[in-house]
Amino acid sequence: MRAMWVVPVLLLAFARSSLCQDKLNMCMDAKHHKVKPGPEGKLYLQCKPWRDNACCTANTTAEAHEDNSYLYNFNWNHCGAMSSKCKRHFIQDTCFYECSPHLGPWIQAVDQSWRKERILNVPLCMEDCHEWWEDCKNDMTCKTNWHKGWDWSSGSNQCPEGSKCRKWTDVYPTPKSMCEEIWSNSYLYTRHSKTSGRCMQLWFTGPNPNTKVAQYYINNAQQPRSFSFAWLLFLAISFISTLF
Repeated sequence: MRAMWVVPVLLLAFARSSLCQDKLNMCMDAKHHKVKPGPEGKLYLQCKPWRDNACCTANTTAEAHEDNSYLYNFNWNHCGAMSSKCKRHFIQDTCFYECSPHLGPWIQAVDQSWRKERILNVPLCMEDCHEWWEDCKNDMTCKTNWHKGWDWSSGSNQCPEGSKCRKWTDVYPTPKSMCEEIWSNSYLYTRHSKTSGRCMQLWFTGPNPNTKVAQYYINNAQQPRSFSFAWLLFLAISFISTLF
């Protein structure tokens, strides 16, 4: 009798373990993402850090560096020419979004024409938010949320009627407001530093540090107590030991 329900317990435990592993190495179901991550040796410029394991193709990364690229026809220069030091952060943001295979813990289903999944509340390192805001603080924009509300009648985004271009710091008074509001809470501002292992990095060199960060959030995600993986594993081992 014991053996009859040890098997389902084991299957449930291993299924959850497999699901966790999938979340550590997966691509979103979105407009330009690959189905599965893998090596991409020719990733372009700022997207190169992901070349060992990427959800993007080389063509996608080349377009990420272009103004009004075919990726989304998005016009960075909607309030005059965006400064190069500001634009490089948006290029890096695009590389992170398109290429990262470690966003599984924050992927959510959506019903949108151009994607079936999005990221929500990805915890960004404080340095990335602050440097991004600092390098853009003298630029201009006419909108707080860049995901929606644009005038697309020209084929690319233009400021909607009735809006006006304002200084960056008037639209986003703090790094927190910018990081959280600009892409509909895709990112969550944190006070964690890059050395903490508790926040995702937009900028990095060498091995991808975000692998361990995603692992941390998967391991520490709250589970219903009755379905705790550790508890299931303990039960399975306990009952298996009685069979021998």
